[in-house]
Formats: sequence, structure tokens, C-alpha cells
Amino acid sequence: MLSRTADHLFWLSRYIERAENTARMLDIAYQTSLQPQSTEESEQTWRSLVSISELNGLYGAKYAAINARNVMEFMVADEGNLSSIFNCLRAARENARAVRGALTTEVWETMNQTWLEFRRLLRDGALTRDPSQLFEWVKYRSHLSRGVTVGTMLQDEAFHFIRIGSFLERADNTARLLDVKFYRHDGVGSERDAARDFYYWSAVLRSVSGFEIYRKVYSNVIQPDKVAELLILRPDMPRSLSHCITRMLANLKRVANPQSAETLRRVGRLEAELSFGRIDEILAEGMHPFLDGFLAEVADLGARISRDFLVPSA
Repeated sequence: MLSRTADHLFWLSRYIERAENTARMLDIAYQTSLQPQSTEESEQTWRSLVSISELNGLYGAKYAAINARNVMEFMVADEGNLSSIFNCLRAARENARAVRGALTTEVWETMNQTWLEFRRLLRDGALTRDPSQLFEWVKYRSHLSRGVTVGTMLQDEAFHFIRIGSFLERADNTARLLDVKFYRHDGVGSERDAARDFYYWSAVLRSVSGFEIYRKVYSNVIQPDKVAELLILRPDMPRSLSHCITRMLANLKRVANPQSAETLRRVGRLEAELSFGRIDEILAEGMHPFLDGFLAEVADLGARISRDFLVPSA
């Protein structure tokens, strides 16, 4: 396969996954904002969303205040924000258009229709009228795109590069979400705090479709260390770091070339660390240092995959 074709396939899947993850986080923040809370708590919630994507500087240059309306506009429809849902869906569609010959008709039509329909929804005021419904629509279209890809494409190199991009992006997002949440929310105090913790960590779990899974696995009250264990070490949790790295390694093996041996070794080492890791050891090390190190590894893997297979990064 031509490296340029592989590059388009890799990035179209990353952009779709990024749009879905952004919609998930915004939806949880929006639902949380409807509950009674102080102005300071509300501002911190929305500030965290900007921090996850490392867009504080760009946001600050455009908006004077942190609030729900500004952040949702910035993260959903701002054409100047390359990580906005608008730009992610546009980039996914453009990458798909560039490699239509490598995709099935169903995959291309799904990507194209998603972009066209999203623009119509924004013009019709869907973000202002019912943000939660718009976020659900974005998640649904991402699920549809993924399902059509798995259900209609030949599992050749094109398919594997799409899957590599999806799992790399998902691992990055889950780690960022956990890092922000643990970094700013690590205390337990009064009964009021305990009640707030329940809703807080419930929201974290729902942002990764993990609330029902948590109750099934642990059959216990929601505890931060158990949330971390589920989202980091459980190989059967679809959005856990362990699951994403395992699936990424499996797909990388199918497209391996003479240049990718070191990349495979690094992914394999990371998979082993997650497969045999223990949450008490991670907590003893410190959640923030662990996640910070993981994000650095993921960034390095993305660069190595680009070097080994794709169009060289600028």
C-alpha cells in the first residue's frame, strides 16, 4: 500500500474517534452543569475540557471568559480550532474522499453524509436548541462509521490502518480524561463530598460508556481507584488503555515491515506493562506521573507509526 493512502486511512479514523470523544466529554459536562453547583465548580468543569485537548492558549485568545456557551461553541463549531467536532468531521470526510478506492461505498457514504448532515444541524441551531441531542447524534454517527467499516471492509492493510488510528486516538483520550480528573479531584471529605464524588465519578464512567460495566464488574459503590483500574487495566473494557494497546498491537503486527520492528517492540512492552500491572502499584507511583508517561509513550508511538508507514510528519 502507498504510504500516502495509509496516512489518509489512519487519520480519517483518528478524526472520527476524536469527534466522538469530544462529544462524550461535552455531553457529560453539559449534564453535570444542570445540577446545583457553584460558579467556581461550573467554571472548573468547563476549563477541564479545554485543558484535556491542550487548547488553553487558543481558547484564551478568542474568549474572555470560561463558560458553557463559549466552550461548547469553541469545541463544537469553531473553524479556528482544529480539534473542534466541526473540523474533525470535515477532516475525516476529506481523508475518506482522498482514498475512496480503498473504502467500500458504504463507508464513504457514511463519512460524507455525516459531514453534510452535521453542517445542516449547526445551521439549524441544534447546538443552541439541544446540545445533548447533538452530542448523541455525533456519537451515533461514529458508532455507525465504525460498524460499517468492520461490517463491509475486507480485512486487509487498509482496514488495519483504520483500526490502528482508532485505538491510538481512543487510548490517548482515555488517558487525558483520567489525568485531568485525578489531577484536580483527589480528596474525600464530608458526607456532602462523598455524595458529590458519586455523581462526579459516575459522570466520568458515563463519558466512556462504563457506568453499567463498572456496576457489573465490581458490584460496589463507585470508588476512584476502581474507576482507574477499570479504565486502565481491564482488557475486556472497550475503552481501557489495556484493551486499546492490545488491539493496536494486533493490527500493527498485520502490517509490520522491516522498519517497524522497534515500534512493535515498544507497543509490546507497553501492552505487557498494562497486562501485568496492578492498580495499587500505579497509585503508589502516582496517577499523574503514570498517565503523563503513558501519554508521552502514545505520542511517541504516533510519531513512530508515521515514520515507519505513513507520510513523514512535518
